[in-house]
Amino acid sequence: MQLPSTRQLFFLAFLGCTGLMAFALYLEHSVGLVPCPLCHVQRFAVVLFGLICLLATLHNPALWGQRIYAFFAMLAAAFGIATAARQIWLQGLPEDQLPACLPPLEFMLEAFPMQEIISKMLHGTADCAKVDWTLLGFSIAELSIVSFSAMLVFALFLLLRKDTASHTHFAN
Repeated sequence: MQLPSTRQLFFLAFLGCTGLMAFALYLEHSVGLVPCPLCHVQRFAVVLFGLICLLATLHNPALWGQRIYAFFAMLAAAFGIATAARQIWLQGLPEDQLPACLPPLEFMLEAFPMQEIISKMLHGTADCAKVDWTLLGFSIAELSIVSFSAMLVFALFLLLRKDTASHTHFAN
């Protein structure tokens, strides 16, 4: 039995990220959950990881190129872990210690410089501490950290993979 090529694995990871984003958009538009600033940042990390995997799929580089893509995918996953961990930490704080809420993102884009918006979004707010939805008792932030951890392990696997025969076409 032949193992999937690195290209096929990158494509599967891209599809996984597409599924995660589809689920996030379902929760937002069908269930009515409004994403907090850290949720937006985590979505960015998922999209970044997915785009890196899509680029690796389309480029189909040799071994060192695969490792470079895997390294950048690891960075995107680690960034996602950090933001999800921040949100989980905020969810554990007492209400009186939570940072103030922010105005809507659309307003901030019009009123604040980009550097300030990014800083405020990475810091999180009291909105980020709300747990409005769970799955099997886990908050979205806890599910996100599991997803990002899986992405990190996946990228580490690809980084360390010794399979040099993976520079093939999809048909193989």
